[in-house]
Amino acid sequence: MKILPYQILVQSFLLFSLLFNSVKAHAQKPSQEVLINNLIKQLTIEEKVALIHGIAHFSNGNVPRLGIPSLIPSDGPHGIRMDLKDDWSALDKGNDSGTYLPVLNTLAATWNKQLAYSFGKVLGSEGRYRKKHLLAGPGINIIRNPLNGRNFEYMSEDPFLISKMVVKYVNGVQSEGISACVKHFIANNQETNRGIVNVEMSDRALHEIYLPGFKAAVIDGKVNAVMGSYSKFRGQYCTHNEYLVNKLLKGDWKFDGLLISDWGSVHDTHEAIYNGTDLEMGTELEMKEVNYNNFFLGDTVVTLVKSGQVPESLIDEKVRRILRLLYRSNAFTNETKGGFATDQHISVALKVAEEGIVLLKNDQRVLPLKKTIKNVLIVGVTAKNKMAIGGGSSQVRPKYEITAFDGIRNFLGKDVVIDYAPGYLMEKNAAPNKALIDEATAKAAKADAVIYVGGWAHDYDNSGIWDNRAFDTEASDKTDLTMPFGQDELLKSLLGVNKNTAVVLYGGGPIDMTSWITKAPAVLQAWYPGMEGGTAIANILFGKVNPSGKLPMTFPKKLEDAPTFKFDNDTSEYLNLQYKEGIFVGYRYYDTYKVEPQFPFGHGLSYTNFLYSGLTIKKIKDKLYVSFTVKNSGKVAGSETPQLYVKDMHPSLAKAEKELKAFDKIALKPGESKQVNLVLDSAAFSYYDEATKGFRFDAGEYKIIIGSSSRDIRLQGLVNYN
Repeated sequence: MKILPYQILVQSFLLFSLLFNSVKAHAQKPSQEVLINNLIKQLTIEEKVALIHGIAHFSNGNVPRLGIPSLIPSDGPHGIRMDLKDDWSALDKGNDSGTYLPVLNTLAATWNKQLAYSFGKVLGSEGRYRKKHLLAGPGINIIRNPLNGRNFEYMSEDPFLISKMVVKYVNGVQSEGISACVKHFIANNQETNRGIVNVEMSDRALHEIYLPGFKAAVIDGKVNAVMGSYSKFRGQYCTHNEYLVNKLLKGDWKFDGLLISDWGSVHDTHEAIYNGTDLEMGTELEMKEVNYNNFFLGDTVVTLVKSGQVPESLIDEKVRRILRLLYRSNAFTNETKGGFATDQHISVALKVAEEGIVLLKNDQRVLPLKKTIKNVLIVGVTAKNKMAIGGGSSQVRPKYEITAFDGIRNFLGKDVVIDYAPGYLMEKNAAPNKALIDEATAKAAKADAVIYVGGWAHDYDNSGIWDNRAFDTEASDKTDLTMPFGQDELLKSLLGVNKNTAVVLYGGGPIDMTSWITKAPAVLQAWYPGMEGGTAIANILFGKVNPSGKLPMTFPKKLEDAPTFKFDNDTSEYLNLQYKEGIFVGYRYYDTYKVEPQFPFGHGLSYTNFLYSGLTIKKIKDKLYVSFTVKNSGKVAGSETPQLYVKDMHPSLAKAEKELKAFDKIALKPGESKQVNLVLDSAAFSYYDEATKGFRFDAGEYKIIIGSSSRDIRLQGLVNYN
């Protein structure tokens, strides 16, 4: 059929009209901020105040007449916490058994930024499935003190490593339509007396060590929420600290999201109003009789506003941030559905465990254990101990949890004889049990191989019967680094009768290994490896997976070697805590002050070897382009994490021996080589100048150091940076 010219004209006009009306309709659609402002105008002061404080353990107020829902947060830095009863015990609804991911220092030990994104996506998806709007995680406080009971929830001693991992974690969570909440802002570096301790530190330490992770999460990660810390900072509680919140977070960093209190961390109405606390949660923990209207940001605020003592605009700003988060978390629409304990989520849990477990030692290539062995002895109560329901607020009810014992048994099948000996008792103040040690030793003498599983544990039943030295948990620090329950004596006895012994250590950080480490041929740091942890441990022990984890923290030989104790004999109980070590945290201290660690920052062995060569450094404008080649010279595939450190050759003030400024993780087949390209800008050479209150760098000579760890240096080169 022939189309006449006037028909073409009519069709074109109709198409243009449709397009114009579509654009016009879109242009007329009110913006999110306009919608928020319109809602605020319609709210009464009583309704506004209801929104800025909790009305239950995990929800704030709502306004049904305007369709404003409650904000529903959840604990869960490595898994969405189960639902709870009014007494904070688990509510067994039968539908909250989800994915128990490895803890955050396991994630950090992967040094895999893309894996951090996948980790976050799992949490975001499962949070959305459970109809949560905000995930209380990740925890990114600096691992300053090795005794901190909550170190397992944090990532690293190094602010650069934290910054790179946290951005990807946040992006992953928020890509699923809910909000991440970085915590605890700031200096929550101990659990003992956490609610009353006052932290004092230099501006330089604050800006170079303790703030960068939070700053990266806010500016680069666009995180939607930040949680205030329990402690005081320079005499004022962190959750309503004028300098931290008003000056830095909401001022310099222009954070437009929500500052939520930790549960029970608000202490003053006026400070909370004026110093940026947007949402008060958990104050009922401190109340003898629960009345949510008696929160610091409760009915008192209504009275203050109505009497003219407080401008209503201050409350409007808090409400605006809450509404903004509700919109960003799809709380008004619940459009995204998420998934729960899916096969894909569980595969991420396994992958993180496999890449995060660190091979600390492997003399004479004891590992991987040969699959031809006829009998294996597994020793240690920890081998059969499940860890998910423990550690405090990060507890998770998993769909299942494969222990180390289960994982090894599943891997070896029926062709290998597997024996077991507990070796020790998990009891408060438990001394070495001679009968159990003798039993385990006798069995070890006859075994082809011994797998010892020990270290720390969680207070999984919250019974309070466990020794403080024994566990990693919220609200309590360990008292020393000695393995509890007489494990040192047991392990020494086992190593004395069987040289084919592999040691697998659980826990959120270092232990004192000095009494047995020279005799142990192989040691794995398993952290708390999640629901598939036992599978990952077995895969590494028997060579199905080549270990690639690297330590995100330094392991000292003994507690007295840690910088917190060298500078201040820090018992973590002081109520006025001086961070006298300044910037010299972790490897910055050990390397600068020439203190030999048990295992250095960035350390982690492989079943293959990697050769580094061909370092080139080019400066183009203000950027430094660093290239080199890494070759897998062994016979098995593996992954390596080259680390770039910068050393100021002529510092104008006290600086660390070197600082991590770039890294990458690469996978290599046997015989394969890859070129690694890393880029540095002025930030890599900068320090915080307390006189000018800003970052600067000094032009001059710097050493570019490439290592497989902070102590295993492979390549070096000098450059003038100006």
